[in-house]
Amino acid sequence: MRRLLLIAFFFEIGFALLVIPWSRYWDRNYFAEALPPVHHFITNHFVRGAVSGLGLVNIVAGLGELVAVLVARHMDVEAAPLQGLRGHIEE
Repeated sequence: MRRLLLIAFFFEIGFALLVIPWSRYWDRNYFAEALPPVHHFITNHFVRGAVSGLGLVNIVAGLGELVAVLVARHMDVEAAPLQGLRGHIEE
């Protein structure tokens, strides 16, 4: 259950970091309006791309965790019949 929450967290943060830097919300935040140098820095396309890159890293981490959960679940399903057969063979 914890791993599924971690996967959901990775996907949620990843998609947010991927999309928000390119939205109007990014340009119209309090810090950007209060401090012009901050506004100039965060509206730079390289900064936006770096933040989106972090979002992509989070999405890839979420996919990696999801694959690990699915592989572990698949291995448990296959291991159960083999354990059952060993018990019948030894008896």
